[in-house]
Amino acid sequence: MKELLADIVEEVKRTGPLDAKRLDRIIQNHNRRFPDPHKHFAKKMLWPAYLGIKERDPDTWSAWCIDDATEQALARTVRMKPRRTASGVATVTVITKPHPCQGTCVFCPNDVRMPKSYLHDEPACQRAERSFFDPYLQMASRLHVLDQMGHAIDKVEVIVLGGTFSDYPQPYRLWFVHELFRALNEAGTPAAQASMQERRTLYEQAGIASDPAVLEEQTAAIQQRVDKGRETFNQAIRELYGPASPWERVSPWQQATLEQVAAQHAANEEASSRCVGLVAETRPNCITPDELCALRQMGCTKVQVGVQSTCAEALADSHRPTSLATMENACELLRAFGFKSHLHIMANLPGRTAEQDKDDYRTLMQHPALQPDEVKVYPCVLIPGTELEQLHGQGAWKPYDEEDLVDVLACNVLATPTHTRISRMIRDFSAESIAAGSKKANLRQLVEDEVQRRCHTNGLRVREMRMREVGTQDVDGSALALECETYRTTNTCEHFLQWVDPAGTLAGFLRLSLPDASYVHAHEGELPEQVGHAMIREVHVYGRMARLDGDGERGGAQHAGLGRALIERACAIARDAGYERINVISAVGTRAYYRSLGFADAGLYQQKPLP
Repeated sequence: MKELLADIVEEVKRTGPLDAKRLDRIIQNHNRRFPDPHKHFAKKMLWPAYLGIKERDPDTWSAWCIDDATEQALARTVRMKPRRTASGVATVTVITKPHPCQGTCVFCPNDVRMPKSYLHDEPACQRAERSFFDPYLQMASRLHVLDQMGHAIDKVEVIVLGGTFSDYPQPYRLWFVHELFRALNEAGTPAAQASMQERRTLYEQAGIASDPAVLEEQTAAIQQRVDKGRETFNQAIRELYGPASPWERVSPWQQATLEQVAAQHAANEEASSRCVGLVAETRPNCITPDELCALRQMGCTKVQVGVQSTCAEALADSHRPTSLATMENACELLRAFGFKSHLHIMANLPGRTAEQDKDDYRTLMQHPALQPDEVKVYPCVLIPGTELEQLHGQGAWKPYDEEDLVDVLACNVLATPTHTRISRMIRDFSAESIAAGSKKANLRQLVEDEVQRRCHTNGLRVREMRMREVGTQDVDGSALALECETYRTTNTCEHFLQWVDPAGTLAGFLRLSLPDASYVHAHEGELPEQVGHAMIREVHVYGRMARLDGDGERGGAQHAGLGRALIERACAIARDAGYERINVISAVGTRAYYRSLGFADAGLYQQKPLP
């Protein structure tokens, strides 16, 4: 391994960071020396080896004569999956335990080993199942893996998935969040390893399995009954996870109080791994002022909402229990509370055409009450055991062919405004789990290639955020300009501030919300804000993630003063518009940063006067 790394170092010195092809070529040249494939080197071995030599073999490290520039280029070369932190933070997805669901959507999987709509072979679900769905175990193990892959884990966005978070009992929700923060606070310490072993022992003593083969055997019969319609998903979940199950033995300690959560929050403000965003998933009809207050007390900053369609007929045909009016109210409340809205919409639902899907997406983007900050655009696929299977067999639903699907999604990208980000275009379902529908793992790449072709042919320019992100590119600060896009919603005036270069590449942004006084008056007693209070809903700087101590890679966008400048401009805009104070929906791990900018803790938010 030393010889392999030495060759990589020399090539990096000669040409700078290596791309994947050049790195693979060097690895393959070394592997040819070993006929036994078990002795072959793999890229995942490089980062631990690099750290080992740097930390424990000073003679070799000194002999390589690595200066600061070479070391940064070497780190970029051997780090695994660099895009995982290219958005500026390390993202960790965790899954709540299986729980009954109020919905009966025709397309929704009924995997009894998972919360509704998830499958046990999805990557995050596999990790959750191996961890007994325990939040501490999921977080701690994921942080360890990311750290071993060479990613900074100083700033972590936590995404809590698992159906509808609002449906779970509040003591369980508080415990789940408490344990996530405890894992962050103990990351990399001896206490973490001890806690993980203790927690695993408790589940095993309760009789709960985590081995996939054992779980398959335990659930096979009941899964077959659910798939054949002899038993509902909710009945199966109550049988497997309810009062008569081993899960009842652990439920007494899967509870926490708000005071306990607040204590973990306080510790996380100065922890080595800080939560810079907490995301929860729910349904439109669950979004109420009380629910948003509860989420905010847990530290939540973004809410994912499954709308699936804005069309009443499509919702009815899919047995989706919601309405456009409910979605409108939900999005208005999310903005009023300062949350980022992350809406899910599906293409190719039963009874819909490709042209109707394009219209539906434009409605989502343009409707004054909706206009999400972020979206997931999923094509509907057939998972065996769902009601969609019957519709498919009757000829009442069929998947789009690849050309039509790519066309719909490409049109969606081009219809996406400057302030909206498409986070995903496919679910993590494996090809083996999909009976009909797109199985292309690279669907997003196909769509983006088509978008670029249309832009080149027709002189168009992509406005959607993700395709404009700076990512792993270097940033020339002198070329950046601070632009502001203003748009109206039914209850606010929104200002989207963005740092961009002449090509439109996005290096950072801020969402400023100026609530209408009439809306605040009409909802007096329900909202946490007052008339005359502006709201910063999000501040984000892209680029390779800089560590909290400032020891990041040169050329990245972070720690270049971009965030501070965005906030100063937002304060000026709010003050000029007549607002007296400005709130920020800060994450727990960013509270100290906002205090340094003059914000003070004020209930659910941090606040600053606008003199």
